[in-house]
Amino acid sequence: MNGSPNVIVEVYETIRERKEAPRKESYTATLFSKGLNAILKKLGEETVEVAVAASSSSREQLVHEVTDLIFHLLVLLAYKDIHVSEIFSELERRRR
Repeated sequence: MNGSPNVIVEVYETIRERKEAPRKESYTATLFSKGLNAILKKLGEETVEVAVAASSSSREQLVHEVTDLIFHLLVLLAYKDIHVSEIFSELERRRR
């Protein structure tokens, strides 16, 4: 397996940095400035794109769309001040 699961935490921390210290040119900071409804709209769009890619696209396109969805889920978590470690803990609890 290429890649590391640690990248999720690293991306999440970068997202939180954009929330706490917005940069004018940052896509993520722009999402935060537009508020929850904009984040939810983008999350909905990405969810639909995953479903479409799963049914009719290449493996690479599905990976791309799932990555977009995960990114926007992380944005939502940061917006709601939920650390990604809480999600990991819940997944571990459910695994038992």
